Amino acid sequence: MDISIGIRSARMSTSNSTWRIAAVAAMLLAVSVSGFGAVRNNGKKKIEFTTESKEARDYVSQIVSQIETFQVGPQTTALAKKAVEADPKFAFGYYLLATTAPTPAENKQYSEKAVELSKNASDGERRYIEAVLLTRAQKFDEAISIFLDLSKSYPDERMVQMLLGQVYTNTGKLIEAKNAFEKAIQLDGGTPRAYTFLGNIELLKGDYGKARQSFNAALARQAKGSAPFGPNYGIAFAYIYEGNIKAGLKQLEAYQADYASSPQQQNFPAVFIWNSIARLHLEYGKPEDAIKAYQKGYDTIPGSNLDEIQKKTWLGRLHHGTGRALAKMGKNEEAWKEADLIKKMIEENGKEGEAFWPSYHYLVGYLKLESGEYDKAVEHLKQTDLTDPFHKLLLARAYDKTGDTANSQKLYREITEFNQLTLERALAYPEAKRKLKA
Repeated sequence: MDISIGIRSARMSTSNSTWRIAAVAAMLLAVSVSGFGAVRNNGKKKIEFTTESKEARDYVSQIVSQIETFQVGPQTTALAKKAVEADPKFAFGYYLLATTAPTPAENKQYSEKAVELSKNASDGERRYIEAVLLTRAQKFDEAISIFLDLSKSYPDERMVQMLLGQVYTNTGKLIEAKNAFEKAIQLDGGTPRAYTFLGNIELLKGDYGKARQSFNAALARQAKGSAPFGPNYGIAFAYIYEGNIKAGLKQLEAYQADYASSPQQQNFPAVFIWNSIARLHLEYGKPEDAIKAYQKGYDTIPGSNLDEIQKKTWLGRLHHGTGRALAKMGKNEEAWKEADLIKKMIEENGKEGEAFWPSYHYLVGYLKLESGEYDKAVEHLKQTDLTDPFHKLLLARAYDKTGDTANSQKLYREITEFNQLTLERALAYPEAKRKLKA
């Protein structure tokens, strides 16, 4: 889990910022090496990466270290560029450059270059790149087949086990995923990522105590000065699933303090943590505190290095969250002023603003639901982002209020089957599970 994965508070993102989020998330998924299995394998059966450049190998080792210790940032992309400059024929270097690329076009360009160069790379390097690209294309069965072959050919290659575990997790094969991560830890248990992934599996299984144990094991191995998203949010999620909102808030508040003093704050401000804190206050009875948290989050934006589009997006999120909080407080007239402002922002941005209409319908549907206008709530909530489990929960609530049990039950079931670990799932899953009829 990357920092940016948690930034989904109002689903108001531009195409460019969405790509940046996805690119870093893909890097955390796809590059899973603990120690770069380069030309020198010390007698162990590991993949040989085809480069004669010591500098290129060193740069990749640094990239891997940053990923394994949750310290990814712009410096990671810079290292990938240095790796291919040191060896322009290094397939794995281009694969990393594609993974860290800031735009879809660059990702495509560098991925194609990696595939082309991999034809002259070692068999293990070529097949590994092929399997990762299949994973990104969501061709999981084909990817698993290659990773299993690689694990037999290279039993000491930790990155194969890490990727295999992640693909198994994505396909719901949690036992197989756990076995793969445990093998990775046997090969090298000194970094936090594998323990975080084990914690994720326990969250999906509903064993929240075991999940916290794994996340705490990850935090015990965190790099000095880092503030890793995965284990910190994982612990908060575990508490939320258990209904212990006070403990979840305490965890997020502690994480915010650590993050604010870490180098990661320079790459991306702590607004996403404040917005998560606000969401918990909002949905669990403290809308006044939610408004304060949303404002504290936005206060990190004006002086940040985000571009103007992203700054405007976060301003929209501030108004969006404030509007929902005002509705919870029964201040409907003030809440509608926020909704009207969001609509104006969308309309004034023309084509760029069109992507935000689902977020507007989310806000209006929320306000209609709070004011008891259930038919109109359904009308708007059907136009939200229904890949978001919390949006589905709101629509299910509205269906329940209109007496449409069939549709509400369908949505509750879909929420319980959702397997991406996000704040939205943590907010929606317990209620959906409780209301789902056997």
